[in-house]
Amino acid sequence: MAECEQLIQTLKQQLKLRGLQYQDIARVLDLSEGSVKRLFANGGSISLERLALICEAMSLEMSELFKLASENTKHLTQLTRQQEEELVADKALLLVAVCITNGYRFEQILEQYNLSEHVLIQKLAHLDRLNVIELLPENRIKLKISPSFHWIAGGPIQQFFQQQVIRTFFSTYFSGDDEKLVMSTGLMSLPSNHKFQQKIQRLVGEFYEACNSDNALTMQQRHGTSMVIAMRRWTFPLFDEYEEKASDTTHSKK
Repeated sequence: MAECEQLIQTLKQQLKLRGLQYQDIARVLDLSEGSVKRLFANGGSISLERLALICEAMSLEMSELFKLASENTKHLTQLTRQQEEELVADKALLLVAVCITNGYRFEQILEQYNLSEHVLIQKLAHLDRLNVIELLPENRIKLKISPSFHWIAGGPIQQFFQQQVIRTFFSTYFSGDDEKLVMSTGLMSLPSNHKFQQKIQRLVGEFYEACNSDNALTMQQRHGTSMVIAMRRWTFPLFDEYEEKASDTTHSKK
């Protein structure tokens, strides 16, 4: 039963990530919205046939859904708003959290940053309580974040990122051999958009796999590296007036 409940939770997460509502799934399954809500409220009531239809609507393979559910069972996928607020409010805690997600060990954090051993242990214990890590004997650190981990949309961390990080991150011409910025524009359907979102998520997983494969290297051979990927239905504000004109023309033809 626990596995079924986790599968349902993962399914809800994937629907939310793709902007799909219960009413969308109701149309796919030819059910009422209330019936769909009851299906999602009872972990053991969704048949494989219905699950396959829902996955098809999300452009998500069933095998990928099962894989994500398995990862979510073992690892943390999201913090609560209060937990995110705790991270933002405590700069030292946020620093330690960033370090450990980048693969730093206890002694490496002490070596690079002006933190006492006592304070560092306190912050690691705090992250252990948040279930971000497991603090093991001899101050060894086991990260417990899932590859599908995501911040709350519009939450404290995302707001902090938008206010404090984006401007600094993009203050470069991306001309170095360790930099890359590409922007592509085109007309795309929602199903194709969702397929690309899946590819982006897989790329994020590959990013962390590459970081893990470099763990055996020294800190001198590794460098702090960040990757930002963004995708949404969006047009340049400069063309808003033309969008409105096109919309008016369409309505007048109806």
